[in-house]
Order: sequence, then structure tokens, then C-alpha cells
Amino acid sequence: MKNEVNLCRQLRNRQTDAERKLWSFLRNRQLCGMKFRRQYAIEKYVLDFYCPEYKIAIEADGGQHYDAQNAKKDEIRTNTINQYGIKVLRFTDTDILCNSDAVCEAIMKEIPSPRSSPLRGEEELLVNALRKSGGRYFAEDMLTNF
Repeated sequence: MKNEVNLCRQLRNRQTDAERKLWSFLRNRQLCGMKFRRQYAIEKYVLDFYCPEYKIAIEADGGQHYDAQNAKKDEIRTNTINQYGIKVLRFTDTDILCNSDAVCEAIMKEIPSPRSSPLRGEEELLVNALRKSGGRYFAEDMLTNF
């Protein structure tokens, strides 16, 4: 447990530019009042960001995540985290740095809405584009489908 705490502290001190930018939107309940934690440990994994209230994990993925070996590791990691009822959202560093509005929109779409009215047409298109992406969210694809 102590090793996990130390690792989380080290990771918080060595954030990537993408993690730093995303944290600037997530911290202090700025995004829909959601409380996020940075570098949160689940089993042997450390989540970049985690919202316990909605059980949403957000991962900022750099280029190393897209080779076959690391993609398989990410799949195993995601499946393990999903077993805790946690939904994992993955965004590329490029999307976070260049399309942060679309990234924030995608995160907000995962929050259960208190209203009971149906989604407007354009919101439904965006939600469908997110679901079709198979767990990886690419802002460019979302904007094209929107």
C-alpha cells in the first residue's frame, strides 16, 4: 500500500503535458461538478484520473499505447478495471492537447442526466459516435460524425 502511495505521488509530480492540461479542466469540480482524483490506484494499476461518484476512469494515452503489445496490455488493464464497475475512457494526448473541448464533451456525455427528456438529435449522434469507437475516443472522429 505504501509503495502504491509513493508511486502515485511520483506520477502526480511527473505529469505529461496532456495530463496537466486535462487536470486543469477536471480539478476543483470544474466539469459538471464531478470530483476527480489524480493517479488513483486500483489493484496493480494507477488510473490517470478517477471520478468515484460516477465510476469513470480517464486515461491519457501517448503514442506508446498504440503498438500491438501495449494495446493488448491496455485491453487487459481495462477489463480488470471494468470488473470494479468502472468505465474507462481513453483519449489520445493529441486530442487532449488539440481538441480539449471535444474531450470534455465526451466525458460529460458519460454522466447520467437528471432529466428524463430524450436527447436532442445532435446529442444522440455524438453519443452514438462515442459508443461505436469501442472504448477509444478520438475527437476528430466525433466531430466528423457530429
